[in-house]
Amino acid sequence: MFIKDLFLHKKLTISFELFPPKQSVSLDGIYNTIAELKELNPDFISVTYGAGGSSKDRSIELASAVKNKFGIETVAHLTCITSTKREVKNTLDKLQENNIDNILALRGDIPKDFVLPENLEYNSSKDLICELAQRKGFCISAAAYPEGYMGSMDIDREIKSLRDKVDCGAEVLITQLFFNNNSFYDFKEKLYKYNINTPVIAGVMPAVDRDLINRISWISGASIPDRLKKLLDKYQYSPESLLEAGTVYASEQVSDLVASGVEGIHLYTMNKSEIVKKILKSVEEIRKSVNYKSVSSF
Repeated sequence: MFIKDLFLHKKLTISFELFPPKQSVSLDGIYNTIAELKELNPDFISVTYGAGGSSKDRSIELASAVKNKFGIETVAHLTCITSTKREVKNTLDKLQENNIDNILALRGDIPKDFVLPENLEYNSSKDLICELAQRKGFCISAAAYPEGYMGSMDIDREIKSLRDKVDCGAEVLITQLFFNNNSFYDFKEKLYKYNINTPVIAGVMPAVDRDLINRISWISGASIPDRLKKLLDKYQYSPESLLEAGTVYASEQVSDLVASGVEGIHLYTMNKSEIVKKILKSVEEIRKSVNYKSVSSF
């Protein structure tokens, strides 16, 4: 199933992101996590790819398990900056062999000590999206950065980039994490002004690890509001307290997004199901209300 079709009959989608464990680690643990996440009835689960495609074999294996073993629709991440067209074709062939219909097309990070060739076959995710659209057979998603990429804060440039991606064939947009909902709402308004009407799924990461959040927020360009910064600093030496405070903050963030009519929530799970369960339980009533209105409208 193409995830773009979810928006034809659902007012709100709920989805999760997983990452494949290292080759030396058994998949049994992540399979247990998927089984627990399945109980929450996600619309899809995305599987990350790793810098430079470093975990691509495991990524395909895990995405295939999500789809074919657990019966959950999956979105496979696919990066391109370090890849050749032949390598991408081989990966796409494997994805199709495993009944995977959805791809999140990304430029990808450049691994440490990796020397890029002079003549890159892909310069950006737009190049990959255009190629996927010509190949057909996949629903193409693209990443969006509500506060700019790598902290650039150049939102107009980001919007133009998204316009190019959509024109090439991107059918769904999934945002990087953000902690300030107003930034997301401002971003959505700009999308409308540029006549970008593609469904936008809001990415939310629970702030339960101070170092991780600081690192990822810099990469993604996400600002950290004062309230959240105080929580991260206050509980940096108390993991249990930070877990509770970060989960509450994410729950409030999700509740506000749902109440404001967001089309989808994509939770970055960090391969931990318990946090996700708590967040969704806290917003259960408002989710029911949205879904009821959606069903009643038909």
